[in-house]
Amino acid sequence: MLKKNQEKISRNRALWAPWRIKYILEEKEEGCLFCRKAKMGDDAANHIIARSKHSFTLLNIFPYNSGHLMVAPYRHTAELENLPEEEISDLMILVQKSVRALKRTLEPEGFNVGLNLGKSAGAGVIDHLHIHIVPRWQGDTNFMPVVADTDIIPQSLEETCRLLRGAFASLE
Repeated sequence: MLKKNQEKISRNRALWAPWRIKYILEEKEEGCLFCRKAKMGDDAANHIIARSKHSFTLLNIFPYNSGHLMVAPYRHTAELENLPEEEISDLMILVQKSVRALKRTLEPEGFNVGLNLGKSAGAGVIDHLHIHIVPRWQGDTNFMPVVADTDIIPQSLEETCRLLRGAFASLE
């Protein structure tokens, strides 16, 4: 089974993902992605949707689905148990608000919400914990991933960012 999955992963191809060329061509920045993004001034340009006292929500720029968000604490830690209760509470309240904003804008029928702690658990960024929020729709896994090993993201990051920032503003 593991070999079959590895073969499938190696065959994956994307139809069209013009936003990825920037990632492919640019020099990779040193340091933590989440710490860097949190300190940048232009939230819209950095796809940051919302901020709270201890955490922030941003769009995943290599999403599994339209509206794929990540909520991260400002504190740089890979360990969930390193966050004090106040920061955990703040993080989860921002997850809750993110779900509300996604419901208002994209009207998903469900969500995958979770953490990948550590490389073995699938964490792409292993040194800064973050919570993934992936909106789901009935049938969002269609024939493309099954037949062509290709995922389709139907909405631009900029449009999704604009809609979600507006939804968060209405939650305040």
